[in-house]
Amino acid sequence: MIAGLIELKRSDDEGLVAQLTSQLRRLIASGRISKGGALPSSRRFASDLGVSRNTVTYAFEQLAAEGYLEASRGRRPVVTIDGGERIERAGATTSRLRPGKPRLSPWASKLKQADWPMSYLAPLSPLRPGHGDAREFPNEIWARCLRRSAVRAAKRELGPVNRPHLREALAQYLGDSRGVRAAAEQIMILPSAQAALTLIAATVITPGDDVWVEDPGYSGAAAAFRASGARVIGVGLDEQGMQRVVGTAAPKLVFMTPSHQHPTGRLMSLARRTDFLAASRPGRTWIVEDDYDGEFHYDSRPVPSLQGLDAHGRVFYVGTFSKAMTSDIRLGYLVAPPALRDTLEIAQRHMGLIAASHIQEALAEFIGDGHFRAHLRRMRRLYHVRRDHLVGEMERRLGGVLEVEVPSGGIQLVARLTRGSADRVAVKRLVAAGIETRALSSLSLDRPRDHGLLLGFAAWRESEISAAVRTMASCF
Repeated sequence: MIAGLIELKRSDDEGLVAQLTSQLRRLIASGRISKGGALPSSRRFASDLGVSRNTVTYAFEQLAAEGYLEASRGRRPVVTIDGGERIERAGATTSRLRPGKPRLSPWASKLKQADWPMSYLAPLSPLRPGHGDAREFPNEIWARCLRRSAVRAAKRELGPVNRPHLREALAQYLGDSRGVRAAAEQIMILPSAQAALTLIAATVITPGDDVWVEDPGYSGAAAAFRASGARVIGVGLDEQGMQRVVGTAAPKLVFMTPSHQHPTGRLMSLARRTDFLAASRPGRTWIVEDDYDGEFHYDSRPVPSLQGLDAHGRVFYVGTFSKAMTSDIRLGYLVAPPALRDTLEIAQRHMGLIAASHIQEALAEFIGDGHFRAHLRRMRRLYHVRRDHLVGEMERRLGGVLEVEVPSGGIQLVARLTRGSADRVAVKRLVAAGIETRALSSLSLDRPRDHGLLLGFAAWRESEISAAVRTMASCF
């Protein structure tokens, strides 16, 4: 009768052996074939099923290996498991056990409390901060660079993970435009600026070390340092960005965005930068300078990078191409202090923070041939106009509700609530109306110091900005 319970399909993608094995396993587990019962001989079973004897033999051997059958030469296979008893026993056990929550690390257990990345990420909508206008990017030129790099990749031998051509092009560009002083060998190419922060944290942070970050500030930095066990301490801002903390022991690491403080856009003066360097003990306190949108400065000459002022190798300089080019390029870079260069490169390999070589080669050509600088010049003019347009529209339509802080550069601005502190309520209402923004209070580490909205202007044309502000006005 067993053969009558088996149904094999020769047209099925699953082979006959696999079908027979799984169906016999189910029959035994369900109790249809009881413990101690003997199956037909392989010859008889093959004849009843209309299959080859090898098909049956292989199925019996698999079930014997799994412990369902006991098979020996010259004897019919015998079932060794009481399926009904096993199911009954397993059901009783399951009923007594409640499904438990997975045990997470202290860091992972707090991830849902953070508003980073933005919990409502969706297709790009006005006025989401942190984005440039991908529609203005010279995609045809970039595509040619990618094609040429892909063709050359077939002839290119395996080499260093940080491609020399891109390192050299980037060292030249950063020296000219941002005053960064670095040999090409100090530059590491990574999948993102966030990857650079993760690499730094893993290399220099010991669990329990103090790390100072701006408050409000970039939530991704706090996430990276907390993941390494650091005690992250928020430092308040003044009109120049991060304040100097006097009378307190220096931390292991200070993270800052001096060119355009995130999120306020405030510019740190040369004197303040010098003060931070003077208070940083070489080899004991490190500074991470995140220059996430330093390419875009509008109202005055940009202040040279903190890294370029450092004579003792205390500063990590971090940058990204996602603001200046397109957000999906997935390339960032790190200028490493000379003393840590070799260690960081080994750590980079161990952690797998490696960018695709053909994209690195294409970007080296894009920069070397002048396309990157030409694109930046054009975007500076465009984003300057868009910043001023957003400021004007906000003052005209929302002047009694929001007070705009005009940044000297960057791709976003802060608008503070003139009355009340319900910025998260305002964000929910605006997001529901199709306007993407962030609550300033969500960027604070502890008790929020400021309440307002973080609004992007770079990715949106003037007509789109005007329409978005009209929607905001109706929401308020």
